[in-house]
Amino acid sequence: MATASTRPPITAALVRRLVETQFPRWAALPLEPVDPAGSDHVIYRLGAELSVRLPRHADAVGQAEKESEWLPRLAPHLPLAVPVPVAVGEPGFGYPWRWAVSRWLAGEVATVEALAGSSAAAVELAAFLTALQRFAPEDMRAAKGRADLTGRPLAGRDRATRAAIAATGGVFDATAMTELWDAALSAPGWDRPPVWFHGDFHTGNLLTAGGRLSAVIDFGELGIGDPACDLIIAFTLMSATGRAAFRAALGVDDATWTRGRGWALATGLNAYTSYAAVSPGVAAQTTRQITEALIG
Repeated sequence: MATASTRPPITAALVRRLVETQFPRWAALPLEPVDPAGSDHVIYRLGAELSVRLPRHADAVGQAEKESEWLPRLAPHLPLAVPVPVAVGEPGFGYPWRWAVSRWLAGEVATVEALAGSSAAAVELAAFLTALQRFAPEDMRAAKGRADLTGRPLAGRDRATRAAIAATGGVFDATAMTELWDAALSAPGWDRPPVWFHGDFHTGNLLTAGGRLSAVIDFGELGIGDPACDLIIAFTLMSATGRAAFRAALGVDDATWTRGRGWALATGLNAYTSYAAVSPGVAAQTTRQITEALIG
């Protein structure tokens, strides 16, 4: 049985065989790896209009089914494009998990250099989250109780975050990080009806075209509950001016904003301690995220 640490080899030959045997109508389309893809999935472009997305490890399993169920329903209600799955593939040829074929979304990954100074982009992102939070399918009551849509609480990151604070005290201000983390954990919780959240709303999951935001991708952490986790984008992408515009447009109260800063700190520290030593790009991105979260 595959475990969370299992990383089966994923090659172009494997992907080609999976597509040819399960979806022969696409067998003749060219297949090209997308680089960089991400820490959770390997992505191949299939022809001009499709992409193939395969989980790298067991923690990412189940995302294909979730996106296939919800993104076609969400897409008409959102002001930015989202990937629309067109098929879910089965395990095969030694690959142990289900995988997805989606419509290809053209664009470049959003960058701080391009968008940090744009209050217009910040307001666009607030409008996207507002629309997402307002999504109310007829079966919302049943959806609220589903384990695959239940977000992980911020408090569940306490031990790992405090360990990361101790480990990075020579790089960042450990006292300031501890004060922020304590404030985030003690802030009042979400006391309104649960709403939809993206769950992994950071710069790497935004696409731009012609210098403007065009799409939001990777809804594997989509869920229902406290939307504070989606405030991470304010600290990965925006300047102080953009954050102010974003917060005002979204109407975020003090407690939710503090929890959002906590999410930015926790996820930034997790990525920094895991990848910064081997990736200068991750080091720069997460350093900015942690620093901006401390600023507020």
